Amino acid sequence: MRLPRLPSLLAAGFAALLSCCAHAAPKQQFNLCWTIYAGWMPWEYAQSQGIIDKWAKKYGIEIKLVQLNDYVESINQYTAGQFDGCTMTNMDALTIPAAGGVDSTALLVSDFSNGNDGIVIKGAGKAVADLKGMNVNLVELSVSHYLLARALDQAGVSERDVKTVNTSDADIAAAFDTDQVQAVTTWNPMLADVKAKPGVSEVFDSSKVPGEIMDMMVVNSRVLADNPALGKALTGAWFEVMATMAAHDPAALEHMAKASGTDLAGYQAQLATTKLFYTPAEALAFATSAQLPATMAKVAQFSYQHGLLGDGAKSANAVGMRFAHGVSSGDPSNVKLRFDPTYVQMAADGKL
Repeated sequence: MRLPRLPSLLAAGFAALLSCCAHAAPKQQFNLCWTIYAGWMPWEYAQSQGIIDKWAKKYGIEIKLVQLNDYVESINQYTAGQFDGCTMTNMDALTIPAAGGVDSTALLVSDFSNGNDGIVIKGAGKAVADLKGMNVNLVELSVSHYLLARALDQAGVSERDVKTVNTSDADIAAAFDTDQVQAVTTWNPMLADVKAKPGVSEVFDSSKVPGEIMDMMVVNSRVLADNPALGKALTGAWFEVMATMAAHDPAALEHMAKASGTDLAGYQAQLATTKLFYTPAEALAFATSAQLPATMAKVAQFSYQHGLLGDGAKSANAVGMRFAHGVSSGDPSNVKLRFDPTYVQMAADGKL
């Protein structure tokens, strides 16, 4: 069963609509969406505490952040043009909007998962090799699937030796409580829930593939090009919250914990396995590193092998990507994913 992704023709139609109609004058109002995840709770805090409004007002615009309950559906809605931006991982940015023809920019690579994604087995299973012959519930063809593939590869196990069962992130913790589910691959806060069950073992986590599962705020490239105020306001608001978190503000952390459905200790445990870039300098160093294009090459290869780059994709280079320092990969005539550190550089230079 495939994810409820936009059919390629429908996505292409939306992309054409965006391309022909997005040359309008700068906008004043913007809508972005996000879903609950440890590394994205700062967006909820920025919205609820008026920080987004403050930065938007500084640049003469209005920004509304909308929480959606289903992660993949949030990206689908962004891809369909219902939102100007959305929180998503690097792989999902490549395989849903970019592969669907929507030119998208990673405005902020805000962190990478450093244990926030994991594989958990019930009962006697204590190692990745014990997954052989099992069903593994996960959000199929998402970053969880990528993590499973990387784990199996490191353990010398073929993907053919397991069967994946597509399960929504909203349902996966409840599914793990049933007798029918043997193993899951998921992310926090669901991962924390399933790891807390008696008689289970976490056999692999994202700290074994550091820097490969990135969490990002992605915006429509055309919208960003026409409206640099959006990039400035979002980046300014984000790093204001990062400064608050870096100072270990208890009220802020308590707020984020409650909003994510856990307590302070639970949220701090999730943050401990999230490599957040608390300063613009840290974020800039990662966004301009040689590691980033190399990682995306791995992600593109996985995506191609699993049919995620579209029916017409003839290789892992089907979708072009651009990075800092003029580095590019993939089809130069089909650049649809851009890692642009322009606004993070402004933040690092104190120019926001």
